[in-house]
Amino acid sequence: MSQYFEMGDETLWNPSGGAARLFLRQVEVFEAELGVPSGVGPMENDESHIDPDVFGDFVNALVAHHRRTHHAVVLALTDGFLATVLALAERAGVAAEFDDEDGAARLRERVRELDRYMAR
Repeated sequence: MSQYFEMGDETLWNPSGGAARLFLRQVEVFEAELGVPSGVGPMENDESHIDPDVFGDFVNALVAHHRRTHHAVVLALTDGFLATVLALAERAGVAAEFDDEDGAARLRERVRELDRYMAR
């Protein structure tokens, strides 16, 4: 069964139930790791509502964490989640702040690739 991640009346992402559960669990992990709420609401009646202001803070905290990390395994574990979050941020009109243009270009390319597979 499909799940819906929504902001207002707009559906940002309509993944399968398995992808939605995995994403929401990763959201919980990174909320705890960063000490920042995500703005991604619980899945109720197949819908999760995203608060754009809170989500924006979470996105930028996640980008900053990723930028500061030089541990290869931690980067490998976070890359896919970060790309998914950035794709949602783009769809939500939430700007991500990047300091490193080379790293930003690599992430933007990954987001473009992933976005094609994220049904609305």
